[in-house]
Parts: sequence; structure tokens; C-alpha cells
Amino acid sequence: MRKTIFITGASSGMGKAAAKLFQQRGWNVIATMRSPEKETELNALEFVSVLPLDVTSAEQISLTVSKAIALHDIDVVFNNAGYGLMGALESYSDEQIVDEINTNLLGVIRVTRAFIPNFREKKSGLFISTTSMGGFLGFPLHSIYHATKFGVEGWSESMSFELAPHNIGIKTVAPGATETNFLVSSLKTALHPAYTDIENSLFASAAEMMGMAISAEQVAEVVYQAATDGKDQIRYLVGEDTKALYERRLAIGSEKHRKEIRKQVMG
Repeated sequence: MRKTIFITGASSGMGKAAAKLFQQRGWNVIATMRSPEKETELNALEFVSVLPLDVTSAEQISLTVSKAIALHDIDVVFNNAGYGLMGALESYSDEQIVDEINTNLLGVIRVTRAFIPNFREKKSGLFISTTSMGGFLGFPLHSIYHATKFGVEGWSESMSFELAPHNIGIKTVAPGATETNFLVSSLKTALHPAYTDIENSLFASAAEMMGMAISAEQVAEVVYQAATDGKDQIRYLVGEDTKALYERRLAIGSEKHRKEIRKQVMG
């Protein structure tokens, strides 16, 4: 019997790569995105259903989740929709802050909440959320982005306790630099003249990190691993850069690591 995965943010990058990989491996895929009418590749694949979903809309989440459950028995929910926000805090508008939190954090929470009753009733199910190396360490000028990714990591750990008695799992996949359109269409910037030196330094560091970037397909492989390995494990690190930074932080402690990052990024 075919298993089914529900994916948010499936129009590009890791979401689309995951949709294609799971389809190739014999799963039903419900791929959701804000503008499904623009999608051509996934629509052409057998066993893939494309549905509209803006994760900042609580009403649309409810409608789309209901449609998905009516289509298939859902086994895995992959919360992938999100984007980056770069800039000094004082350069952000209130609208930018609210939209980032609504998309990256509240969208994950609301989609998950919508599926829990169904998973609890059948006593099975798994939630996987895309976080980032930015879910366990901070870089300059990404404060709200980090707030959302740290939030998803901590929220997932807490949720693991209340979901476990119902045989429901929850995991995160934390990639580092990834060859997607993140720096083009999934990164929004708010620049400020008082922070030009830090901005320039950070852009240079980002360009260097992209030289070590992994592919969206490599991330999708780890999502598939998390979906199928049956392990009681919350965090899956993806990419040598992420693993190295995580191990370094554990080895020297968060305060020394913070100072090390400051020196590396800001000089």
C-alpha cells in the first residue's frame, strides 16, 4: 500500500526535490504551494496531487488539510515552507517581522495542529520540519529568521513529549548552505546605512559558504531517511558545514562559539 506525504512549500527547492524523490520511491505526494496554477512539473507526475496553500492563512490551512485527508491517508507531513529575512532589527517594518514569524514558525505550528487529530485517531503519523543550522546558532543580521528557526527546534522537542503517547513522531531537518533559490527569491533583505560594514561582510561570508553548498536533492534524501528510518530522533543535520559547526559548538560551548563566529564573520 502506498504511503502518502503532505509537503508545504513544494514549488521549488527542497520542497520540490522532496516531492519528486518520494514520488519516485512509490509514495503518494500532496504538494502544496501558494500558486499551484504556475506549477507544471509536479502536475505532470503520477501519484502527485497539487493543492493551494498559503501557510500564513489559518483558513486555507484548514481547507487544504481537509482536502488532503479526503484524498489519501496521510503518513508524513513535511513542513517546508519558509524564507530568510536579513537585516538589522531596526531596519525591519512591523509587517516584515510579522510575515516572517507567520510563515516560518506559526505556519509550521498551525499546519501541524490541523493534522494532529487525524494522526491521533489512527495512532500513527510523523511531522518533519525544515529548520537550519540557524536553528542552533546565530549569525549577524538574521535575528527574526533565527527566532523562527530556534522556535521550531524548541517547539519540536517539546511537542515530542505530548505526541509520543499517541504514536506520533516529530523531527527536524537542519541543512546548511543549500543550492536552491534561497539567496535569490527566498531571502528578503532590509538594509540600513548604520550597518553597511556588517552587511558587506555577511554577504561575502554567504558567498563563501555557498561554495560548499549541498543540493536540494541531498536534503531530500535526508528527509526521506527521517521519514522511513523509524528512529526516535528529533534533529537531522544535513551538510558537512552544519555538522562541523554543531560539533564545534558542543565542543567549546555556546559562548566561545558565538565569539568565534563574530570574529569569522565580522573580523
